[in-house]
Parts: sequence; C-alpha cells; structure tokens
Amino acid sequence: MEAFMGQVVTFIQDFVSNNNIFLSIFVGMFVISLESIIPALPLSVFIAINTIAFGSVIGFFISWIATIIGCSVSFFLCRKLRKIARKKIKGEGKILSFINKIDKISFSNLFLILAMPFTPAFSINIAAGLSKMRYKKYLFALIFSKAFIVFFWSYVGSNIIINITNIKLMIEMLSLIVVLFIMSKIVTKKFNL
Repeated sequence: MEAFMGQVVTFIQDFVSNNNIFLSIFVGMFVISLESIIPALPLSVFIAINTIAFGSVIGFFISWIATIIGCSVSFFLCRKLRKIARKKIKGEGKILSFINKIDKISFSNLFLILAMPFTPAFSINIAAGLSKMRYKKYLFALIFSKAFIVFFWSYVGSNIIINITNIKLMIEMLSLIVVLFIMSKIVTKKFNL
C-alpha cells in the first residue's frame, strides 16, 4: 500500500512539474468545482491531491477558491431553474419544508452546517438556490465555512496519503474523522436535514 501511495504522489508531482503550471492549477480547480456540482466525487481526495501537488498554502487556496466557485455555480443553476423546480416539487412537503428551513436559517447556523465535513452540503447548495436566500449571505457563509473544510481535508487527507504506514498517525486521523462525523450527525439531526 505504501508503494502504491508513493507512486500516486510521484505521479501527481510529476504531472504538476511536467505540465504548464496554469494547466495544472486549472485541473486542480476543475475537479474540486466539479465535485461541488456532482456530489458523488470525493472532495477529500481532490483536496489532498491539491495539497500534495501544490503544497499546503497554494493547494489550500486552489481548493478553497474552487469549492466556492463550484458551490456558487450549483447555487446559480438552481436559482435559474427555481420557478420550474418549485412547480415540480409543489406537492413534495418534505422538500419544500427543507427549502423553507434553509431560506430562514441564520448566518451562523448556515455556516455551521456548511463547515461540518459530513453534512449534506450539496443539498444545502440546491436548497439555497431554490430558496429566497440572498446570494451575499450564502457567499459569506461559503467563504468562511469552506476555509475550514478545505483546511480539515487537506490536513487529514494529505497525512493519510503520505503517512499510510504510520499506525499512530492513522489512528489519530481516523479518530478525528469519527469525532467530526458524529458532530456532523448531531448538527444534521438538530436542523432536521
């Protein structure tokens, strides 16, 4: 496993050093932005890859900006389709209730939900776009919450990839993930998401 991870890290670093830096940054940003629109993609892995490829600081900023762009694109796509979507979901009480909750949510609660690594951020993006929430409120919550998410996944993800054989570090990282997973479940339950 260590040899495989070493090959992955080497491949990523070679890709960045052997290609135009702007192409490398574009690819790093594109996959993160795409994850914000297609939630099945692993954000944690992409952030860890950016951290390994570009270093802690540049990798952080690439991932942070890209996730804000991706979430904003998702928000505006839903905002553009809001009238059509709301007609289609008119009879869906749970969905409308969820959208109304997001519409009335305070900034601090929106930040909290978006800052938890395991809460359904993609659903929040859609609900915010379909609600009457102002983009300015949504954007500021994104800016601050995604900084935390990107920092968390860059730290945990890059440590797991680089130090796969360090059992003590793996236990620490997994413990941190479990604690934040439980906290995310508590937050999700509190807001009935």
